[in-house]
Amino acid sequence: MKKYLLLVWIFSTLLFGSLQDKSAIVYYGDELSYPMIGVHDYIIVQPQHTNTVTHGFSLYKKSIYAYISIGEVDLNSSVHNDINSSWIVAKNEAWNSDVLDINNKEYQEFIFTHQIDPLLKQGFKNFFFDTLDSYYFYSKTPEKIQESQHSLASFIQEFHKRYPDVKLIINRGFGIIDDVHDAVDAVLFESYYQGLKGKNLAYKEVDEADRIWLDKNLEKVKKYNLDIIAVDYLSDMKYADKLVKKLQAKGFIPYVANKELDIYGKSSKNAVKREILTLIDESRLDRMLQGAHFEGGLIFEYLGYIQKLYDINKGLPDPNKLEHYAGIVIWLEKYYNDRDKLLKWLNEVKKRNIPIVFVNTFAIDAKEDELASLGITIEQTNLPKKSILLQNKMVGFEIEPPMSRNPMLIHVKDAKELLTYQYTDGKTSTPAAITSWGGYLQNEAFITAINSEDMWVTNPFKFFEQALRLPKLPVPDPTTENGKRLLFTHIDGDGIMNKVEGDFGEYSGDVILNKILKKYKIPHSVSVIGAEIDPNGLYPKLSEKMIKITKEMFALENVEAASHTFTHPFFWEKIIDNNLSEEYRLKVTEYQFSLEKELKTFLDTINEKYSPKNKSKKANIIFWSGDCAPRKNALEYIYKNNILAINGGDTTIVKTNPWLTRISPFGLKRSDYYQVYTGAQNENVYTNNWLGPFWGFKRVTQTFELTNSPRRLKPIDIYYHLYSGSKRASLEALKYVFNWALKQDAMPIFTSEYIPKVMDMYEVSMAKDGNSWLIYGMNDLKTIRFEDFDANVDLNNSEGVIGVTQFENHTYLSLDQREKHLIELSNEENNKIYMVSSNGKLTDYNETSSTKSYSFSSYVDLDLSMYISSGCKISAVPKAQKLLKEGDITTLKYKNIKEATITLECE
Repeated sequence: MKKYLLLVWIFSTLLFGSLQDKSAIVYYGDELSYPMIGVHDYIIVQPQHTNTVTHGFSLYKKSIYAYISIGEVDLNSSVHNDINSSWIVAKNEAWNSDVLDINNKEYQEFIFTHQIDPLLKQGFKNFFFDTLDSYYFYSKTPEKIQESQHSLASFIQEFHKRYPDVKLIINRGFGIIDDVHDAVDAVLFESYYQGLKGKNLAYKEVDEADRIWLDKNLEKVKKYNLDIIAVDYLSDMKYADKLVKKLQAKGFIPYVANKELDIYGKSSKNAVKREILTLIDESRLDRMLQGAHFEGGLIFEYLGYIQKLYDINKGLPDPNKLEHYAGIVIWLEKYYNDRDKLLKWLNEVKKRNIPIVFVNTFAIDAKEDELASLGITIEQTNLPKKSILLQNKMVGFEIEPPMSRNPMLIHVKDAKELLTYQYTDGKTSTPAAITSWGGYLQNEAFITAINSEDMWVTNPFKFFEQALRLPKLPVPDPTTENGKRLLFTHIDGDGIMNKVEGDFGEYSGDVILNKILKKYKIPHSVSVIGAEIDPNGLYPKLSEKMIKITKEMFALENVEAASHTFTHPFFWEKIIDNNLSEEYRLKVTEYQFSLEKELKTFLDTINEKYSPKNKSKKANIIFWSGDCAPRKNALEYIYKNNILAINGGDTTIVKTNPWLTRISPFGLKRSDYYQVYTGAQNENVYTNNWLGPFWGFKRVTQTFELTNSPRRLKPIDIYYHLYSGSKRASLEALKYVFNWALKQDAMPIFTSEYIPKVMDMYEVSMAKDGNSWLIYGMNDLKTIRFEDFDANVDLNNSEGVIGVTQFENHTYLSLDQREKHLIELSNEENNKIYMVSSNGKLTDYNETSSTKSYSFSSYVDLDLSMYISSGCKISAVPKAQKLLKEGDITTLKYKNIKEATITLECE
């Protein structure tokens, strides 16, 4: 179990035993997939390959164990340079490492100060100690062995004394288990049935004698009721399922992988594959502008999957390390530069039964039989199309397939044809098909552009689901909570000082404060730009007045403060070496740009100077400025400093342009970091870049309607600028939008509460066994959606499911505050009482065999509904002013009351 082996594993959706069985995984690779590892109880990782400031790490850190080699140090490790040569007492040739003297007190202290303490500061909570038995290299007599074991046990006892709350897994350590069992949570060992031998670490079947020796030593561990993790190695993972069962039968927590530990292995429960690898070419376009992202990302997210964009300029990914993807999409804007290399790669992927989909083109300039291995041949013609010979129901989704001239004839074998044209000479072409290896959408079967509007010819939801063989998942859904659509509003700070055109205020900031924030008593997230209000900024003569307005806004109970940066960077990609030229930001005299000043310092200023000292909700959000396209440097900074951020995305769908391509995904990943997008675009877009009509923001209500039906794709996000207060028409448009929003069946929240829900969505990990789903990572996100309207959930046998709501064609499940949730589907309706909806957050939940008690807290007058079958009753503290009954559903409506506890009871 060496420190420098890479590990990525293979995960399957198949499970062995109950979802309640404990499972483990060991990952030494440099790209952690939290959706793949989160379901496990023990997650062992290499700390130097683990980014501890990501959202995924924060979700699962309680189960993550950082690897530390106690008895050896690899010659290539960074810590090797700090090792005192006097501590080195032997060499392990097989692993290219130096063996260290555990009896040396200075070396023991070195482990604490140079390895454990720094990792704790990085955020690790638990550790895995490897190479405990390396003292056998230099301890050759019983006396020396006993001395080393005593030193090792003393070291672990000291570890437990210094860090009593830190959990520990040890590798073997059978000789000291009697002395350290109180300090250990689990014991890991390797090679029970299948192991490695010799310097080349060849695969071998473990001898019976070795297994008898292991059994004898494992009896020492079992008497302390410690979890035992068994790691076995296979050269061919097709036998892993059987091996996992055998290890489980012995009472072990199994983990099976190859000797390099660089594929996703298998354990007693395994994550469902949620990631879709999408190949793109970023040599010409940033990933935010790629069609694969803004056309495809939303589709996968709605289906419950995660699009992982991969730039082919980094080289084609290793086919041996792709097993954890649910499918692969080739979505290139131009042909790949090495046809033979790509074809070889595609055939290697195909051998591994990973579904492949081509979008728009086949990624190479195929003219004849270059794609013959995929059952596709190409023919050229100069004749026009005559007719549509075959059209599947999924074709003609937003627009009918065009009859425009296309010289490329596509012929496919052994496929389900979705669209086939006939040409005037009788020849045919099939630009869309589901094949044995996946499928393709080519040219006219993909998207048709008319007057710069892109319309899907083929239903992308159905096509990708079928072509990639995507199982239907319970979908983590950030649009909804407790059965109600989420509603939030956020304001970019631009134009607080704009003069008002009319007699309804002096400055736009005044107007928004008095006409919107004070009138509409829902949560508002309001930002300002430092350069627009600071005494040393752009408007020193107006500063005192602008600060007064800012303080009044931030003092309101229904307002959370935010930053729109200090100098409003226009183009985030232009930030180089922590500097941004004045031409790409607001020009502030004697201001030296830095990410710290833009992002953190100004937030600190807001909290120290502009917000009330006693306000519990501190400013901790950045609303991205300019092109809203932060690069890795800015994203990494906010993650390292625990700052939330939003903006970006171009959701502008309206009735005159009702196309899916006008709806953005929930966010975008760069490196290890997600940028969370808005729910809809701001008034600048709806007013033609503030050129008019200035009432144009009224149309955002069409966006809200079209992203709610026939599929709820977005929450309601009223997103605008402070300068909307400067014109009568724009102010009236705002009032219209807010009045519309307050009539909706929604749950109002702050923007700071929405952002983590989207971040959860991308990291949720789930496992399946029959009709049962085990879901981890729903920390802030509390809704699971099933596409089936009649999805029947067995609430009696589920864990953490508190409510069920049917909306149009979908079923939404509401979850409680626990870290993991078990959803049990059933063919029979057997639930007597449950929550249907609430516009307040769940603050407490308790249940017994006959009662369920819910406590809610809302930002507005509380409104909730409960399902109560006959023979059951409801009570509420305080009592609701209105109580309405319709069939088995009871609705409670409160006036001027935002908190209540509801108890449902059945005899």
